[in-house]
Formats: sequence, C-alpha cells, structure tokens
Amino acid sequence: MQLQFDSSGSVEGFATSLQVLASRADIAAILVLACDENGWQPEDVDPLLKASEVPVFGGIFPQIAYQGGNHIKGTLLVGLASAPETGVIEGLSDADAEYEQALLPLAERWSEACEGQTYLVIVDGLASRISALIESLFYTIGLEHNFIGGGAGSLSFEKRPCVITPQGLKKDAALIALLPVPSSIGVTHGWEPVSEAFTVTSSERNVVKSIDWEPAAAFYTRMIHAHSGQDLNIDDFFSVAKSYPLGISRLGAEMVVRDPLMMNEEGELTCVGEVPEGCMVKLLNGNPDTLIAAATHAREQALAAYEGATLASTDWLLIDCISRVLYLGDDMTKELQAVAQGEAVFGAFTLGEIANSGNGYLDFYNKTIVVGLLG
Repeated sequence: MQLQFDSSGSVEGFATSLQVLASRADIAAILVLACDENGWQPEDVDPLLKASEVPVFGGIFPQIAYQGGNHIKGTLLVGLASAPETGVIEGLSDADAEYEQALLPLAERWSEACEGQTYLVIVDGLASRISALIESLFYTIGLEHNFIGGGAGSLSFEKRPCVITPQGLKKDAALIALLPVPSSIGVTHGWEPVSEAFTVTSSERNVVKSIDWEPAAAFYTRMIHAHSGQDLNIDDFFSVAKSYPLGISRLGAEMVVRDPLMMNEEGELTCVGEVPEGCMVKLLNGNPDTLIAAATHAREQALAAYEGATLASTDWLLIDCISRVLYLGDDMTKELQAVAQGEAVFGAFTLGEIANSGNGYLDFYNKTIVVGLLG
C-alpha cells in the first residue's frame, strides 16, 4: 500500500494527491480517510471522485491516525495495488429498509471470492440502523472472510455526507468493499463493569427509553452519581458520559460497548448503535492504564491470528473510537504506541467500530479499538 498524507485538508490538496496516486501504474484504487475538520462539501468533492481514473472510496471521520499521531485535519490517501469490489447501501436510518434484500446481489456477486480477502465496511456513524445492517451482513455474507471498518461522521453529531463512494459523498449510507488481501483482527476495549446488570425495558433502535422501568436518562444519571459523585446535564452531557459507557453482555465474548451521546427532556438516551429492548446492560468505567493495555492486547490478538506467509509485507490498519481519544487526551499517544510498537500504523478514529472478533461474532462496537493486520 502506498500512503500519501495532505496535512492541509483542503479540496485542492486532495485533488493534487489524488492525481499523483491515480497516475501511478501500480495503483488500481484509492482508499481515502479524511478529517471532518476539512469541511468538505459534496459540490466540491463529488466531481473529483467521479472523474478519478481509479475507484476512490472511504470516509470522513472525526480524526485520522498517521505516523504516530491523531490528526484533526488532513487527508490520508492509501493507494491499493488491486481494485476492490464495492457496493453501497443507502437508507441506513430507514425503518422499512430490508438490508438483506439490498445485500443479496452483492453476496451473490462475491460468493465465489477466493480465500484471503477482507471486507472493509464504512457506515454513516450517526445512522440509527447500523446494527440491523451488520446483522444482515452476517446472514447474507457470513464470516468466511474478516470484516473491519467503522462509523464516519462528525463530533458535532450533525448528519452530513461522510461516506466516500466512487459516485460521490453520501450520508445515511454504508460502503462495503471486498479488499483482495488477507487479514487478522484484534478487538478489545478495556472498560470494566462498575454495576450489576440491569434490563433495558424500552428502546427504539439506538434510543434507550427506560432501564428497569425508570426513564433511562434518570437511571443513568443516578448510577454515575453513585459511582463518582458527578452530575449529568443535557448541555454538558458528553464530558461526563464519555467515561461511562454501557456494556451489553455476550456469551463467551467481551461485552459490546454502547456509547451514550446525548439525553433529552423526555428522559431518553441516544447511543451510537442500537440497544435491543430486553437486553441486559451494565455501567462501565475505565482508566488510561486499562485502555492502553487493551490496545496492546488488540495488537497481540491480530498477530496471533495472522496466517500469512510473512509479516514483512503487512500493513497495520487501526479503527479506534473517537471517544477513546477524548477520554485519554494526551495519553492517546501511548495507545498509538501500544498498537504500533515500531510499525507504521494508519487508520481512523470513528463513531463506532465494525469487526468480527474471531470467535463467531460480527458486531458494531463503541469505545473499542480494532487492529487489522493486512497481508
């Protein structure tokens, strides 16, 4: 893979980098990881995507990872030697959308894909039915190949076009690319339970309405205050909530973390990703040491699972939750060092993470670190 980073984040800088990479004979497609702070508009970027000599795909994220740092502005272009098969699913918040039907043509097209390929999935991280799409991916495509990806979007929590496709920028959509490379995946989070389990008694997709029959926001606020003495309010919600995700138990695997983004006057919690009605949740908490240790563990998982012939020609792709950046602050460099350990690592800080953990689960995670070792 050939990497080119434009620190300006401008459309002009992107156009120049795109032209340089696309003109190379050894580049067949380009993965783009861009920062939301770039301020790209579809009317400026779409003509470049549509006119490119090679397919261009990717996402616009809160931040990106490159050369040991987390960047709030800039664009990373990753030149690929082989062009992936791609597909786009729209209507990712549509209550009536049947994602299995939309995915079947792709699944049939990819049914004869050879061994050693990897699905990259980039979704609008603020869409309300991401988990439904992930479940449909499992049913239509299965886990014959690995999956890695995450949620694009803005920390302003304003929905805008953030998924980069060869047809232009899209919102409320998902891009699925079948990369012709083998991979191994590490998935960990480092958050620990600080409460007993409670029942989600009412929810609608990614909105939790009640927990143990009490308004969800009131319940969540009370639990945080009991643990830390801190109080929550609507205007400054995330500054406290970033340290207290919810954990959904899974049999034989780490808990799936859900990140509460906001609460409203009706006493509801809006999360990144769906929280099923009737599921059991626990309040979670962590500290920099547990999160950084989890990053090391994710790297170790990926190394242990890798079955390629050699590590010399591999690339390290990082999908890391943006709320881990907000929580760790200056310690974020330690998490990046724990993953890299001297290797070149690139990737995105996302609104939710997508991966199969290696033991049968394909999930949409929050506050989680995913490390992909790409052959």
